[in-house]
Amino acid sequence: MKRFALIGLAGYIAPRHLKAIKETGNTLVAALDPNQSVGIIDSYFPDTHFFTEFERFDRHIDKRRRRGDGIDYVSICSPNYLHDAHIRFALRSQADAICEKPLVLNPWNVDALAEFEAESGRRIRSILQLRHHPAIIALRDRVATAPADKVFDVDLTYLTARGNWYHVSWKGQIDQSGGIATNIGVHFFDMLGWIFGPCRGNTVHLLRKDAAAGVLEFQRARVRWFMSINADHLPSEAKARGQRTYRSITVDGDELEFSEGFTDLHTVSYAEILKGNGYGLEDVRPSIQTVFEIRHAQPVAPKGEYHPFCTRALETA
Repeated sequence: MKRFALIGLAGYIAPRHLKAIKETGNTLVAALDPNQSVGIIDSYFPDTHFFTEFERFDRHIDKRRRRGDGIDYVSICSPNYLHDAHIRFALRSQADAICEKPLVLNPWNVDALAEFEAESGRRIRSILQLRHHPAIIALRDRVATAPADKVFDVDLTYLTARGNWYHVSWKGQIDQSGGIATNIGVHFFDMLGWIFGPCRGNTVHLLRKDAAAGVLEFQRARVRWFMSINADHLPSEAKARGQRTYRSITVDGDELEFSEGFTDLHTVSYAEILKGNGYGLEDVRPSIQTVFEIRHAQPVAPKGEYHPFCTRALETA
């Protein structure tokens, strides 16, 4: 049984990490969050030591290490801009880090963490759950067996409506979240690179706080993408059904069905990490570079081949 600590217990994604720790037969011994609304922990590890102040959490972890029952892993579910610091804390505590996406915000952070990882002798692993989804794996296999010169046409559409709170929170602050393409899209961009090879072109048509869109040229695919948190951008059929989320990937016009099977992917990710596998710094580097370029791009007016949702978004500017 491995001993875990978790940073960011009150966050949206933390329950999936709690579930993964429990279902892989391990235990959570300490957790940190400045927010005290963390009753969810009672469903998993009611005996966990909980802290709202980093200093006391740090001291507790250090005491455990000194007396010989230190932690093996730190699971990081904190806001994006804190990931780098919390990964460093994990390694300084002589533990491996398991971090939510995006691992870091900037490409040079990957380089610095690589040096820190080598010096510490510990490991940094990222949750890239889509790489474990059966439908995504099947698509990767399909691409791998297609003629080598085959270039696929892909449309990626992801809308997840958010209220006014989003823009007030850290998620709405570009310097803290990385902006919409980073915050809600980085794992999709990672998936695309994993399936279709290196990214060779990155054109941005729309870049706002509530929506972004563009075209990515991968080795094996041309991808028109659109992402939004604005409910006005939802398709009429989704609105009619009362949906606030719409997700679609088409490959050469065929819809890829991957709406199911998400609930256990964190557990699968943890199981692989605990076996000594998982995805590290070099695995995340391409997607971090992609979203960094999107974040700093100068959008160009859409023309020719562009995502059809761009028109609707521009009309609601």
